Amino acid sequence: MSISAGAGGTEATDWAEMLLRMYLRWAERHRFATEIVDQLEGEQAGLKSVTFSVEGRYAYGFLRAERGVHRLVRISPFDSQKRRQTTFALVEVLPEVEDDVNIELDWDQIRVDTFRSQGAGGQHVNKTDSAVRLTHVPTGIVAQSQNERSQTQNKETAIKVLKARLLERALEEKEAELRQLRGEHVVAGWGNQIRSYVLHPYQMVKDLRTGYETSNTGAILDGDLDAFMKAELERGATEPGDESVA
Repeated sequence: MSISAGAGGTEATDWAEMLLRMYLRWAERHRFATEIVDQLEGEQAGLKSVTFSVEGRYAYGFLRAERGVHRLVRISPFDSQKRRQTTFALVEVLPEVEDDVNIELDWDQIRVDTFRSQGAGGQHVNKTDSAVRLTHVPTGIVAQSQNERSQTQNKETAIKVLKARLLERALEEKEAELRQLRGEHVVAGWGNQIRSYVLHPYQMVKDLRTGYETSNTGAILDGDLDAFMKAELERGATEPGDESVA
């Protein structure tokens, strides 16, 4: 699972960190194991981006309902004039590729870069180029890992993330093809806003796909997401023509 801050400086990076906390709390409620794979801290606060793994029964099936752009509206704690701010973050969910799934990597098409890890980690982090970034040149897909102790471990983790991203891209292309065949309008990337979290001037979290909403914003940001996930899974299961996607 990856979260990327949108435009908006510190407000956006803080929102990305709030979303990370929300999903980690959701995983904790379900007793799912989580691990931070890679993160890039914001300049003043929060996170520019973070990638983490979630392991548990049907974890991907539930979390797949969270893919898309999440919108926050609130009085920014970083604005001295206490103005209302709107900011966005992109959530991506990737299936971990099992060993029996045949995703072949052509290393002639992959650029391997090593660099020094950033952030917490002690003296080791600052002295060795242990972090690894893999770039799939034909698609521009990037996967990196810097939280393991050795370059070899980071490369193995980055390979798993790259394979997952390539598999997800193939699945998305297939789904887009099916939507076009059904005559649906395909909205890609940042335009695909799925949910709004309004903390001012009123309290409301509303999913724009299902219409499900609640005024209990505190519980949602504390990881109580099951009702939203269930509503989206039910919508996907009952939409005409979606049986091939399932």
